[in-house]
Amino acid sequence: MESLVSTDWLAQHLAEPRLVVLDASSHLPDAKRDARGEFAAAHIPGARFLDLATLIDPESPVPSAVPTAAQFAERMQALGVNDGDRLVIYDDSAVKTSARAWFIARMHGVRAVAVLDGGLGKWRMEQRALESGEPAIECGQFTASAGPGTVRLKAEMLANLGRKFEQVVDARGRARFSGEEPDFRPGIAAGHIPGSRNLPYNLLFAHDGTFALPKDLRRAFESCGVDLDRPVVTTCGGGVTAAVLLFALHLLGKTDVALYDGSWSEWGADPATPKETGPAL
Repeated sequence: MESLVSTDWLAQHLAEPRLVVLDASSHLPDAKRDARGEFAAAHIPGARFLDLATLIDPESPVPSAVPTAAQFAERMQALGVNDGDRLVIYDDSAVKTSARAWFIARMHGVRAVAVLDGGLGKWRMEQRALESGEPAIECGQFTASAGPGTVRLKAEMLANLGRKFEQVVDARGRARFSGEEPDFRPGIAAGHIPGSRNLPYNLLFAHDGTFALPKDLRRAFESCGVDLDRPVVTTCGGGVTAAVLLFALHLLGKTDVALYDGSWSEWGADPATPKETGPAL
């Protein structure tokens, strides 16, 4: 199974055993949407609701940190996922949350995990079958293990400011990156991490919500000043759309990448961290 699967592919394989479809929809507060309620009203047949918004480590000082291996395993078991199952993850979110779920799953050892290209929006547009309600789920037998996926901490990001070994790429929109638009959360400064590049995540998609072709993904990174032969750390507002950039880099075959999980929600809240405003230099 490829890392990115089409709606046609999923429709053809939906009934296969050991294939689990997860709805990873989650929304920003200003969207005023109820992800679980929308799932109950209509979802891809057989899908299970991941509840990505709560799939975090509440004990971590990092805001909405990725879950620990034990926390992830517990969620997978509750969703009826077993060792060796194939996962297909989709969302219906403006911030493309399936990429973060993909990142977390790989990080904790899921070897066969894919993102549905175009998500629920494309599935609906093609007038494919939907179902409502909450599925009956039997507890699964899932064991987490170490997999690909690297998280950077604030101390490591601060250290990188001096050595500039890793390029930092910010997935937020231009106005929030430059500081022209204030952060929507109280107590969070405007601007960006000094020296970072800006590639708004929405530029990586075609009009139908599917990922752009590899040549266009490559062009998008290079046009904002990213050298794809050097390591990259992605960041955003809270570690969600940064995962979209990571997934796009994965599609390009790049492996020397990491996610700054705290992102601007951590960096911008700390008065001691240096900050820049204006466009990327």
